[in-house]
Amino acid sequence: MDIFEIDAESRSERGKGASRRLRRSGKFPAVVYGAHKDPAAIQLDHQEMLLHAEHEAFYSHILTLKIDGKAEKVVVKDMQRHPVKPFIQHMDFLRVSATETLSVRVPLHFINEDHCVGVRQGGGAISHLMNDVEVTCLPKDLPEYIEVDLANLELGASVHLADLVLPEGVQLTSVLHGGDDALPVASVHTTRASTSTDDGGDADGEEGEESEG
Repeated sequence: MDIFEIDAESRSERGKGASRRLRRSGKFPAVVYGAHKDPAAIQLDHQEMLLHAEHEAFYSHILTLKIDGKAEKVVVKDMQRHPVKPFIQHMDFLRVSATETLSVRVPLHFINEDHCVGVRQGGGAISHLMNDVEVTCLPKDLPEYIEVDLANLELGASVHLADLVLPEGVQLTSVLHGGDDALPVASVHTTRASTSTDDGGDADGEEGEESEG
């Protein structure tokens, strides 16, 4: 899982003025915390991090963060972007311990949409109601993504959190803390075309006859 390596430098200057100067120089501030160690202020190269941030896997992988040459295992916990410009303004990293569980958001990959029963036979359309979920697990069990198979989803039906097939050792964080596992992840809803087919009528034909009359 160790496919991302990030070079960082310790940061001594704090405050808004120091952060602005740092961003003008092509870098930006970040912080690393967790694993029963003191938080560390660091600075990162903006261009390098923009390239990493383009990859979906960057947000759900164990990363190697080299601070002044010393490597630590971390995950991304937060990224603040400029509201308008394509700039990263700040990042938070959480240190990873091999013996302690962590909670990370991982993307959902929807598969077999082209073969979905509710679409092919019912004329429905698929709605993705969630794009990712937060999971809790040991670092060694962290999945890159979770697949959601939509092949057998019928018209009017939904896939719920309880239906997700999770790897061994992985739990949904929300459910672990008493959340509702009946929340929908994806559904197949009716469309005008599927409604017309169910009614057995041709709406365009009926309108045409009325206008001619």
